[in-house]
Amino acid sequence: MENSEKLKNSKEVIAYLAERFPQCFVASGEAKPLKIGIFQDLAARLEDDPCVSKTLLRTALRQYTSSWRYLHGLKAGQSRVDLDGEACGELTQEHVDHAKSALKESKEKVFGSRKERPAKKAKPKTRKVDPTKLLVDQQVKVVLGKSPVAATVKEITRDDVQVELNTGLSLRVKFEHLIL
Repeated sequence: MENSEKLKNSKEVIAYLAERFPQCFVASGEAKPLKIGIFQDLAARLEDDPCVSKTLLRTALRQYTSSWRYLHGLKAGQSRVDLDGEACGELTQEHVDHAKSALKESKEKVFGSRKERPAKKAKPKTRKVDPTKLLVDQQVKVVLGKSPVAATVKEITRDDVQVELNTGLSLRVKFEHLIL
């Protein structure tokens, strides 16, 4: 993102932040807990940056910190990080509990209607994955064609899951393609 073209959406802003502040933001994988008040730091550092508006920056930051991968990665005792990746305060149990609650609520919104529908009969010896209980680094099987393939969950989003097959191939799949 070397050019000074104005960024158009939150996804582009998050990618830009991950590029500009790699010790703080990550484009994929487990996100680090951010410093409380980091928006002000970002606004100050990017004040003269023609690529990002404050409004879009705030929206992108809200999306980043409410993402499932960010909320899932918060654990008590972790250090929050500033824009340079320096520790600046510890994550409290209260914040972890809030994150867990927000994650559960978000997953219930997405999957609540799916639970109300009658489930299709699963084949013997396999169980469909409950998306609300899916965890990063969990071992699952992905139904590719006729046979399931062993994989590890790398990232969970509202619509799909990024998994890494034992061969090293990384791909995104819908929840209904995962079994235990």
